[in-house]
Amino acid sequence: MARKDRTMDAAAEKDAEKWMARFQVRLAVQPGVDRAVVLQAVKEVTEHCAETGEHPRTHFGDPDAYAVEAAARLVPTDRAARAKRHNGVLKTVESVVKKIRDVPGL
Repeated sequence: MARKDRTMDAAAEKDAEKWMARFQVRLAVQPGVDRAVVLQAVKEVTEHCAETGEHPRTHFGDPDAYAVEAAARLVPTDRAARAKRHNGVLKTVESVVKKIRDVPGL
């Protein structure tokens, strides 16, 4: 019986690690998120799970949705807005460059 418990614990731990990895990736791509924001959010989740023994999904839900929520809470709105504008400009430039490359003879 003890062996089965360890297997279940290992499976739950691996699932929690997958949740955390997905959360970090999704958080990192949110506008205005930098390394400090990711570290702060990961620390909050890790501390909560260590204190309660809960799986992160139990308390925080879907990692993608929580990444959006955490970014909205931890990133100053002016920085997030600036990053969104910057990303929009980059996408426009990339689109123009791609169209130019598609023109024969250029």
